[in-house]
Amino acid sequence: MTEEVLATASASAPRRILGVGMMAALGALLLYVALTTPPASFLWQLFLLVIGVAALFQAEKTRRATERVIELTAAGLRDSTGEVIAPIDQIVRIDRGTFAIKPSNGFLIRLKTPRARRWLPGLWWAMGRRVGIGGVTPGAQTKFMAQMIEAMIAERDQAASSHTT
Repeated sequence: MTEEVLATASASAPRRILGVGMMAALGALLLYVALTTPPASFLWQLFLLVIGVAALFQAEKTRRATERVIELTAAGLRDSTGEVIAPIDQIVRIDRGTFAIKPSNGFLIRLKTPRARRWLPGLWWAMGRRVGIGGVTPGAQTKFMAQMIEAMIAERDQAASSHTT
C-alpha cells in the first residue's frame, strides 16, 4: 500500500448519513408496525419482522462499508483496507453512459476475467466481469477516477500496440 494514490472516491458525510439513516428508519418503522399494530395474519407479521431486521442489518453493513475509501493507483483500484478491486491490466473498458447498469454517481468497469462476487453497499460491487463503482460517493470524484482509468487504459493499449508493430 505504498504506491502513490492518483485519485480517491469516498462517501461524503451527508450522503452517508442520509443513506444509512433512511435504511435504519425503514427497518425501525417496519419493526414498529409489526409489533404495535400486527396484521391479521401471523405470516404477514413475520414478514414485516424479517424485512425490518434485514433493513437494519443492511444499514449497518452500509455504515461499515462507507467508512472505506476507493483509491486509484498505477496498479489499479483498491480500497483503503488494501483489498484489490480491479487491477489495471484486467480492465477492458469503462461504462459511464446514462443507460449503463451502474451505481448512482458512478461507473461500470468491464474486466478481462471474472472475479469473485463482492458487495460493499454504497461503495462498490463486483459480479462476474463487471465491477460497479459509486453509490454514495460524489459524482465529481468518480467521474475524475473514471477519466483517469480511461487514460491509463488508452496508454496501456497504445504501449501494447507499439510493441507488436
